[in-house]
Amino acid sequence: MSDHEHWQLDGSAPELYERYLVPAITRIWASDLIDRVGPMPGQSLLDVACGTGVVARLAAERMRTGHVVGLDLNAGMLAVARSVPVTGAPIEWREGSALRLPFEDRSFDLVLCQLGVQFFPDRSVALREMKRVLVASGLVAMSAYSDIERTPVANAFVKALDQCFGANASRTKRAEHIFSRPGEVAALLADAGFEHVSVDTVTKRITFPSVLDYVRFQLTATPMARLLDDRNTADRDALTGTVASVAESFLEPEMLRDGQLTSPQEAYVAVALNPA
Repeated sequence: MSDHEHWQLDGSAPELYERYLVPAITRIWASDLIDRVGPMPGQSLLDVACGTGVVARLAAERMRTGHVVGLDLNAGMLAVARSVPVTGAPIEWREGSALRLPFEDRSFDLVLCQLGVQFFPDRSVALREMKRVLVASGLVAMSAYSDIERTPVANAFVKALDQCFGANASRTKRAEHIFSRPGEVAALLADAGFEHVSVDTVTKRITFPSVLDYVRFQLTATPMARLLDDRNTADRDALTGTVASVAESFLEPEMLRDGQLTSPQEAYVAVALNPA
């Protein structure tokens, strides 16, 4: 596919998520997270809120041997995860809640959670559960987006949504960006009993063939799709184009060079130790 060819969004939302969002965004952050903890052959690793499984797959590839588990509440995402070939350590896919992890105490050497903690209805309970299933001196690592203004394309998108669909249309998207300071993430981990907590503010660059492609993905393969649920195909296409046009008006010209969309994206990435 050339840089300028529009993505063809055919398939279910989880399939589209894996096909487009994973290579464009989540694999970038997954690689960073895996590099920070350096999983070793023979270890046991849990990926909480695994989605379609990119973190678990990269960990399995790095480890080569051991035990990797990917856990998520969404059966559709897990179905896609199971369909993707795995290289390295075998992966067990489990359906379950981060608030009640279905594992014995001290079952894992590493627990990872990429871009998921902001969605947990009780983050403190989820962090205590992660601590419970970690061995003594095991590591937890997690990432979470910072303020939405620190990711220009997401900020332009939510402004466009509110302009096109009415105030609060962007509420679900904004909920991805609830942390304003790295100290908020550090406090969650410390309050759960973790030690030696470190949180880095990290910026990556994400690229899409165009603003239209970014918007089409958001309105097709994420929870934002509900904004178009009651629309026919022609209306969906027209509204998607309108949102893309409005979003583009909020972006700096250098992000739109040669028709392609490139935007910085910021997140807080934390690593902490489960004390003995």
